[in-house]
Amino acid sequence: MQKIAKFIYSKLLGWELVGNTNMSMDVVKKAVIIAVPHTSWHDFYMGVLLRKVIGIKTNFVGKKELFTWPFGYYFRAIGGVPLNRSKNENKVEAIAKEFEKRDEFRITFAPEGTVKKVEQWRTGFYYIAKAAKVPIIMFTLDFKNKQNKVSEPFYPTSDIEADFIYMYNFYKGVIGKVSKYS
Repeated sequence: MQKIAKFIYSKLLGWELVGNTNMSMDVVKKAVIIAVPHTSWHDFYMGVLLRKVIGIKTNFVGKKELFTWPFGYYFRAIGGVPLNRSKNENKVEAIAKEFEKRDEFRITFAPEGTVKKVEQWRTGFYYIAKAAKVPIIMFTLDFKNKQNKVSEPFYPTSDIEADFIYMYNFYKGVIGKVSKYS
């Protein structure tokens, strides 16, 4: 499957993987992965294809209602974890506990939280990484240059403002499928 994924990714679609191309994933068994910019439903299948190209398992959370018949089995099979999104549940703590339950858990988030234009990212992924004591790995969804750039693992510090500046800079100049910043 990996050879087929690489053929589709590189030859048919014309994409390339740059940066931390080995992803350090054979070493990094637990991480918060952030994908930016999130501008289209196309981002989902590109992420699924990319993980086949790299040969790693990643996870995502979704509202628990998605994990019922008929799609529940499929979403679990591709790494989905159901999450109770009721107002009285602390989602950061709930997801941090998922890291404790597993030997290998890499969860992917789109920090923009929506495909619409946003001025600031949501911060939940950051606090999850801190609570779980895992690094953040950044990757781009650069449809203009047909590149997925992958960062080295980044461990959040106690300075959220400096950390966000660092992460924003990683994504400078990246254009998503739908240019929402023009």
